[in-house]
Amino acid sequence: MAFHPGKFVQEVKTELHKATWPWDPREKGVKRYKELIDSTIVVLIAMTLLGGFVAVWDLVFMNLMDLINGL
Repeated sequence: MAFHPGKFVQEVKTELHKATWPWDPREKGVKRYKELIDSTIVVLIAMTLLGGFVAVWDLVFMNLMDLINGL
């Protein structure tokens, strides 16, 4: 089975036309990317909260291990 670059590019174009994109092409300016910006903000907030959660539990377990090792 040989690789045909032209066929590959055509298939990629076909698949990209089927995809839905997280912006409205009819809008102008930043409003066009509202869904994309909102989703990015949600991800950044979620990652910050998750990082804080992990940091707090790391601190708890580190202090617990120090307490156990000090006995």
